[in-house]
Amino acid sequence: MNFSSFHPNTEKRRDLILKGSIPKTLLFLAAPTLMMGVVQSIMPAIDGLFINNVLGTMAASSVTYCGPIINMLIAVAQGLSVAAIALIGQMNGRGNYKAAKHTSAQIVIFAFLLGCIIAPLLVALSFPISNSINPQISHDVFIYLAFSSLVLPFSFLESIYNSIKNAAGKPEATFIRMVLMLILKILFNALFIVILHWGIIGAVMASLAANVLISIWMYFELFVGKGEDKLVLTNFKFDQLVLRKLIKIGIPAMLSSLMLNLGFFLINNEIAKYGPIILNGQGIAGNITSVCFNLPASFGAAVTTMVSMNVGAGQGSKAKKACFVGCILSIITAVLLIALVVPLSSHLTTLFTRDKEVIYIANKSLHIYIYSVVGFGICMVEQGAFIGLGRTKIPLVIAILRVWLLRYVFILCTEKYLSFYSVFWGNLFSNYTAAIITTILILRVSWVSSIKR
Repeated sequence: MNFSSFHPNTEKRRDLILKGSIPKTLLFLAAPTLMMGVVQSIMPAIDGLFINNVLGTMAASSVTYCGPIINMLIAVAQGLSVAAIALIGQMNGRGNYKAAKHTSAQIVIFAFLLGCIIAPLLVALSFPISNSINPQISHDVFIYLAFSSLVLPFSFLESIYNSIKNAAGKPEATFIRMVLMLILKILFNALFIVILHWGIIGAVMASLAANVLISIWMYFELFVGKGEDKLVLTNFKFDQLVLRKLIKIGIPAMLSSLMLNLGFFLINNEIAKYGPIILNGQGIAGNITSVCFNLPASFGAAVTTMVSMNVGAGQGSKAKKACFVGCILSIITAVLLIALVVPLSSHLTTLFTRDKEVIYIANKSLHIYIYSVVGFGICMVEQGAFIGLGRTKIPLVIAILRVWLLRYVFILCTEKYLSFYSVFWGNLFSNYTAAIITTILILRVSWVSSIKR
């Protein structure tokens, strides 16, 4: 079923983005992304609820530890997705819909094949990583990483689907996909973990089954269903010019996400030294705060769409205004979330576990993590503007700076005095400092496209 047919076509969306009120357009574009941010954040929380309550602390610690490792490989898909938004968005902004569809088809096929090629690497990594970790969680880490390789190609496909829809100003399509994914994951978690008792393998199989079904649905929407967004595979062959542009623009974003998650992996290693209880407590806090981080950051995708289309149409001043309005909306959202979560924190953590030691760590880390949401939101919105301009090297530098220099170095320097709490304070320090640096850079940028036609 082609859900896009229920909404204005790409040309009408283009007119809205280029001519409409900036705050109203941003809210219109961001609303599905905000809702998707909620759903996207609920998914790992749902996984965490099943794993913590059914499988226990050791399995939950294993999944927390594996997250950044898997995301290091998904970083390639995220880089391609960022490049796709910049390329396709600017084509749509110029009204060149035929070129946008041609580029979309190229990227979809390329990304899925690349996911298939990279998947075995995760299996290979599972051996040395599991052998180097705490013996209490070593086996579960190996199983979770090795079986997660089956999910990778579908994750690549989903990232590109999101970028195609966002570049056309149709984020509601990605929201619908995410809601379906959430429903499927709940059902499959219940089946594989609770009913069939498959343990840690069941957690991966739930993700695999949900991703396969969603990918089949996406394929029919993109290539089979009727509508203006239908892509054509007849006589398909790779366009070297498109792929070169894609890789050139995407590499900085790939490296950005890769370095970001490598930093998280090293930070997890610092936490893992204190044992599975500390690691699980930090993971629970992360599951809860992910909603708070994703919502303010969701304005970044809307800003990317508005900036890419407006600079593509030669409207640099409107692109600039869209960025700053997006920052204001992000700050307001972050403050409201902090006011909501802080009073409820102790009730939220007990949903995941009844282990008093784990709950204590989760509550302490949550009360530090949550206040860094404002800085993170500003940073993500301004990075969205840089992506829309095609300046993807700047987000790369900021990501490395934020996680490596500002956070990881902070942890290493203060761990002697703060113990594992240095991780939580490092998050707060790095997000606000990165927001200040990114704001200084955005104030000096030239609001014209850096992508050659």
